[in-house]
Amino acid sequence: MRETVVLAKLAAWLSPGFPVGAYSYSQGLEWAVEAGDVRDPATLGAWVAASLTQGAARTDAILLALAWADPEDATAADLAAALQPSRERRLETTAMGAAFAATVAAAWPTAGLVSEPAPYPVAVGRAAKAHGAPLRATLVLFLHALAANMVSAGVRLIPIGQTDGQRLLADLLETCEAVAGEAAAAGLDDLGAMTPRADIATMRHETQHTRLFRT
Repeated sequence: MRETVVLAKLAAWLSPGFPVGAYSYSQGLEWAVEAGDVRDPATLGAWVAASLTQGAARTDAILLALAWADPEDATAADLAAALQPSRERRLETTAMGAAFAATVAAAWPTAGLVSEPAPYPVAVGRAAKAHGAPLRATLVLFLHALAANMVSAGVRLIPIGQTDGQRLLADLLETCEAVAGEAAAAGLDDLGAMTPRADIATMRHETQHTRLFRT
């Protein structure tokens, strides 16, 4: 029963309905769609998979794991803010993290919870540790939530059908599992990303003429 309750907490925290404003961010995907880089289910899937395996999502997963291992250490929080490639992405992770930490502290208080604002992956890692959530499960659900948010943005922007979006999420689940396993065993030396086009997209989005998303 205890494991079921913990997983239910993670599902609630990482659901689209949790009030962190995730729906308002696309991580540069909006510009990628306008530029023609992402234009159909195949290119959307490739974009999201690259983030998971080589980009921002992988980095966030490692930072979450570091915060879970030592919630009191500020290193992960400092790096999570410093490693953002653009002003908008920094705003995204800090705003979501502050909203997440405040909501968990208010609605799900528990002993040992570090409730001070922190970038999003760090806030999730700290809360998961305080509530006894296993690291591997937290990482899988966290990565799947990031993927789901990007796919949802793509469904609206390209646009593609909802069923196509669900097919992509089903195909990405094993990738989330694999990246979670790597992140759980990773350290500071494993931080790094190689998705320059995605980083450029987040910068170009700042001056994009018509925008639906904040990033």
